[in-house]
Parts: sequence; structure tokens; C-alpha cells
Amino acid sequence: MKRKRITITLASMAIGLSAVLAGCSNQAPGSSNAGGNSSGSGAAAAGVIKVGLDVDAENLDPRLSTNTTDQRVEDLVYEGLVRLDSKLNPEPDLATSWSNPNPTTWIFHLRQGVKFQDGTPLTAEDVKYTYESEINPSTKAPYASLYQPIKTIKILNNSTIEFDLSEPYAPLLSYMTLGIVPEHIATKSGDPLQTHPVGTGPYKFVSWTKNSKIVLQANSNYWAGAPKTNEIDYDIIPDNSTRAAALESGGVDLVQSPLSPQDVTRIEKESQYVVDQTTGLGFDYLNFNFKNQFLKDPKVREAIASLIDKQSITSSIYQGLDTPGVSVLLPNSWAYTSSTPQYNYDPAKAKQLLESDGWTLGSDGVFEKNGQKLTITLSTHSEDPNRVQTVQYLQNVLQQNGIQTKVSIAPWATFQSNLIAGKYDIALLGWLNLVDPDRAMYTQFYTGGTNNWGSYSNPQVDKLLSEGRAVQQQTQRAAIYQQAAALINKDVAYDVIGYQKYVVMYTKNLTGFQYNPSGSLYGLWKAELK
Repeated sequence: MKRKRITITLASMAIGLSAVLAGCSNQAPGSSNAGGNSSGSGAAAAGVIKVGLDVDAENLDPRLSTNTTDQRVEDLVYEGLVRLDSKLNPEPDLATSWSNPNPTTWIFHLRQGVKFQDGTPLTAEDVKYTYESEINPSTKAPYASLYQPIKTIKILNNSTIEFDLSEPYAPLLSYMTLGIVPEHIATKSGDPLQTHPVGTGPYKFVSWTKNSKIVLQANSNYWAGAPKTNEIDYDIIPDNSTRAAALESGGVDLVQSPLSPQDVTRIEKESQYVVDQTTGLGFDYLNFNFKNQFLKDPKVREAIASLIDKQSITSSIYQGLDTPGVSVLLPNSWAYTSSTPQYNYDPAKAKQLLESDGWTLGSDGVFEKNGQKLTITLSTHSEDPNRVQTVQYLQNVLQQNGIQTKVSIAPWATFQSNLIAGKYDIALLGWLNLVDPDRAMYTQFYTGGTNNWGSYSNPQVDKLLSEGRAVQQQTQRAAIYQQAAALINKDVAYDVIGYQKYVVMYTKNLTGFQYNPSGSLYGLWKAELK
């Protein structure tokens, strides 16, 4: 994404962070084997697989979860009607089959004999409740807009449920992965699922020690067969290099993205580890806040975008693990085009844009207008040293080109809270699990969208994003999303720095694990340590 033309070395900005491993413990109420129609023997599994993750969980109710560790717990505890395979094709999960008899009707046939991990049977009422509560405004589900077109849900019989939509909705099937929750627990005061999840998956929740560890135990009565390993431990190790070192020392058995490229390069040379890499389902990007007094000016945003040397960032800081970004459309998406117009690295153009906008370069080398210096703050979270390094690199570049730049580094929880509250200028972060262009665009760019933290608004984009949901034909959808991506680039709502590569590293003693580019850890249920 960029040619290196600055005088400092990127390596000189490498930052070491330490893991924070402390907190109080949330113990699950008395343990009991979950019910289910197991196709296995039900015999007790053996062993423990330890996984190193970068951030602590926040909410273990799948309707309310937002971060990656929430989702990694849900991968093994909950199940949806549909599961997406490694190529993002829908395959049966709690629904054995489905049909789409007309553009606004979907019928799902439920798997029989499935039980939640507390021994109660899964029913069509649980499915109905899960989705109705997801779209109920009082739930305040962060991804409710993904299910907005669902108008009514009808139980046709004990094993058949019908979803009626207000309009045709092309991405629906990709979103039917939402974990089904037990109504009898979710409706209790305070929603205990937030800290003590109960699903139908291969592992059941045992305990959660804040900022330290989450423990899952095998559901020996899982409908698809008993897991091969008795326990899965998620160890929270915020620093990428510390997490990689934990793999090498035997403290954990598996780590996955985000990882520091220097650690990946080193470990892939060591014969006792497996390092798998594939095109990921996410990107890293700069999120511009349109409420900022300077950034609401399009020429200021365009000037900053013209100072982002993506090639240098991805080749020097990410050492080729990421590739330069073009737009919010992923390269492995059917909607992708490499020809989306964007602002390329061009300091001369940045200077010309600012001067044409009335900014003049002061004696101190900072642009000013109407008595104000052009000043912005770059923000990111402390758990990812590559992002820290990137914002420090960008700080140097922007300052060399007349923009007074500060850097704000905060722990993920604080950083995320500030994002949601709109308390930032330009933030560096990433999106994952972008299984459909709609997932990468609707909640982020639609006016008032739940993840539109920068208050971006463009009526043309709103119209295109609505059309992209309604049109069924994939080639038509691709054209629509390409138009929307071009407008988003032109407006500099986001500047996509790089497309992420998914990397998973694990000991060769771990067998049977199947990775997924989404980062899902569902494949661990068939894995074991030899």
C-alpha cells in the first residue's frame, strides 16, 4: 500500500506490550451433562487444548456479542440454523434443510432430538424467540439491522419454521448463523446468557476469569458425536508477540490472527509447528469521524488519504502478511474489483488540496486557516503492536506534510467505547467475518447505521445499499456494491489500509483441526492432542 519515502525507519517504532492476566471469576452454576441425541458413544473425552486469544470476551449472548473472543466462545457453545463452510457456502447446522418458495419466504426444517447443554430440548419456539428478540429494539442487539427485513416468524409444526420478509433479502442465508438461545434462560432477569452461555454446541461453558481465561468442557451428548478433547481453555494474552511466545514455550497449543509478521516468519521455520495461511475475511482501515471540525471538510479528508502509503505499511510493518487495500470489497468476494477509484500516495496532491481549500503553511510547518492549526488525533488499541506502529508511522508522515498529529493508544475496551461514542478523529481498526458485501457496508455506511460511528451520510450510498439487499441476482448485486464502494472511497469515509491474511499456528501434536478463514474455532471439536 505504499512506497517508503520517510526518513525514519519503521523498525525503530516496534513496541513491546505485556499481557494482562488478572481478574475475578464468573463460575457457572453446578455442572451437569448437557442433553442431546448423540451419534457418538457418549464416552468421556480426555485432554486439554489451550488457545491463545488477543482480547477478553465482553458478552457471551450471541445476540449481543461484538468482539472476536465472544464469537470464538460461541463457535463451540452455540449453533445457528446454518453454518458457513470455508468457502462461505451455507451448510446445515440446526436446520437440516431449507427452501425459498418465493422471494420473501424462507422455510427451515429443524434437526430433531437436539438438546441444550442444560438438558432441555431445542424447540421451534427457541428459534422463533431468538430471532424475534434479535430484531426487538428493546434488546439493543448490535447487529439487529442484519435481520431488519424479517417481518414475521411462524411455527408451522414442531420441526418447521417460516420466516416472512418485508422485501426480498439476498444476504439472509449468510446471516442465519446466529446462535440459537434457550428461551427459558434468556428471559430470566438480567439475561444470564451474557456471562453463562448455554447452547446446543459441542462444548459447554464452565468458567470465565476476567482478562485471563475462559474454560469450556466437552458436551459428551452433542448430537453430532462427543468431542475428542475434554476441555478447551481460552487464555487471554493481549500482546501478539507474547501470545506467539506462549505457543513456543508450550503455554498454549494454538494461536491465530492477529499475529505479528516477525513471529509468523520465525515460527513457520520451526518444524514442530503448523502454520496455515489463507486469504482472510477482513481488512484494516482508517475510520474518519465526520463530526470532527476539520474532517467534515472533504478536501481535508482527501488530503490525508493522499498521504497514506499503503504499500509501505503492508510491506514494511506487516511484512507482506496484509496486501494493500483498494476498497471495502474483499478480494475473495464475488463483488470485488481492483479498479475501484481511490486516493493514491501523493504528497504533492495533498498539499495542493489543502492550499486550494484555503490552508496556508505557517512558519512552524503546520497548515493553518482562520487562526486554527490543522490538528488531528490518530487512535488505535494497545493490544496490536502492528496497528500501534502504523499510527506512529502515519503520525510522522502527516506531520512532515503540515498536519499536526497526535496519537492516542488505549486498551481495546476503552478504544471500543470511544469509537461507539464517536470520541475520536481517525481510528485504525479492522473488520472481520465479512461473509457478504452487505456485512461490510450496511451497518457501517447507511445513515444512522449501528456501526456508523463516524456519522457518515450519503443518500446515494443509502439507496445503493438498500438495493443491494433487495436484488437477488449476484452480478447485479456486484455492480451495486461496486458503485457504493466507489462513492465511499470518494467521500473518504474509510480508507482501507490492507486486506488481512488469516494465519493460524499450532503445535504439530494437535491433530484433526480444520481452520476456517473466518477465524471460527468450531473445527476444534474434532481435534485432539497426540
